[in-house]
Amino acid sequence: MIPIKDNVPTRRKPILTITLIIINVLVFLYEVSLPPEELDLFIHRYGLLPADILHLNLLPLITHMFLHGSWAHLFGNMIFLWVFGNNVEDALGRIKFIIFYIVSGLGAAFLQSFVSILAGNLFIPMVGASGAISGILAAYMKLYPEAKVLTIIPPFFFTAFVLPAWFFIGYWFFIQVLFALITPPTMGGVAWYAHVGGFITGWYFLDLIYKPKQMKVVHYSTLR
Repeated sequence: MIPIKDNVPTRRKPILTITLIIINVLVFLYEVSLPPEELDLFIHRYGLLPADILHLNLLPLITHMFLHGSWAHLFGNMIFLWVFGNNVEDALGRIKFIIFYIVSGLGAAFLQSFVSILAGNLFIPMVGASGAISGILAAYMKLYPEAKVLTIIPPFFFTAFVLPAWFFIGYWFFIQVLFALITPPTMGGVAWYAHVGGFITGWYFLDLIYKPKQMKVVHYSTLR
C-alpha cells in the first residue's frame, strides 16, 4: 500500500520533516555518484553492521538512518515520512519530534542487530530510514486513529482508496511482523525486525515524550 495524503491538516510548517527528506535525498544522490567500489566501502562504513554493536562503534547507529539502497527504497520511505511525519511533528513539536525520530531509529537498529547477532550474521549492513519512520507510524496511529489515508494499492494504480489510519497502519504492522517471522534472519534484503523494533519503540516512547495538558481535538479535512 502506498499512502498519498491524509486528512489531518497541520498548524505549522513541518520544517524538520522537510529537512529530513532533503538530507536523505542529498545523501542518496551522493551515494549514486560514487563508483561501485567506493560505494561499497561507504555503505560498510556508515551503514550499521551488527558487528558495530559488539565493538561499540556508535556512529553508524545514526548514519545508517540516512542511507538507502535504491531509488525505490528512498521513495517509499520518504512518502511515508511526508504523509505521516508532518502531523507527528505538529503534535510533538520540533525538538521532541527529532528526539522521537532518532530514538525510534535506535530501537529499530538494536532489535534488528540483536536478531542478526543471534543468527551469526555480523557483516551485512543495514541502511534506511524505515526503522525511524516505523516509530512515526506508531505515533500517528495513536494520535490520529480515525484519520483517513488516501491510498494506492498495487496493482490498482489508477484507483485510490480511502482507508482509516488505524487499519492502514495496523495492516502494515501485521505484514512486518509476519515477514519477520517467516524470513530467515541470515538473508539480506528488507530489515523486517527493524520495522517491528521501530514501531514498538515509537508506540511506547510516545507515552513518555507526549503528555498533552488537555484532550486533543482533531479537526479533519475532506480528502479529494
